[in-house]
Amino acid sequence: MSEKTENAPAGELTIRTLAMPKDTNPHGDIFGGWVLSQMDIAGGIYTRKQTGQKTVTVAVDAMEFLLPVLVGDVICCYCRTIKVGNTSMTVDVDVYVSRQFEHERIKVTEGRFTYVAIDATRRPIKIRRQVGLEGEN
Repeated sequence: MSEKTENAPAGELTIRTLAMPKDTNPHGDIFGGWVLSQMDIAGGIYTRKQTGQKTVTVAVDAMEFLLPVLVGDVICCYCRTIKVGNTSMTVDVDVYVSRQFEHERIKVTEGRFTYVAIDATRRPIKIRRQVGLEGEN
């Protein structure tokens, strides 16, 4: 599998962070759970920004690791809206990395997450703000 991607990232850059040695698995690669947590954080930030409400994760609908993340990689999580319901919002989160001393972005992971807007009692509530889908004006 080639580490080069023809696709430019789609969606909004939501998180950019550095993969550190403390986040490695026993093989020396970045632990998949750490990457998943960064994706979930990115999705939470994105849905909060889009809806103007507190949101929580209710599902990771799909996830695929395409390439390993290495120590020293700068990971970038890009989010885009896929579906908006009454109380929920589905978001695709793609992760690209910039390897040390390289300028090219490489897609390493992608996932689909669903978030629900909640009130102060942690019960689902209607999404108030009109949220557009990717590609809509």
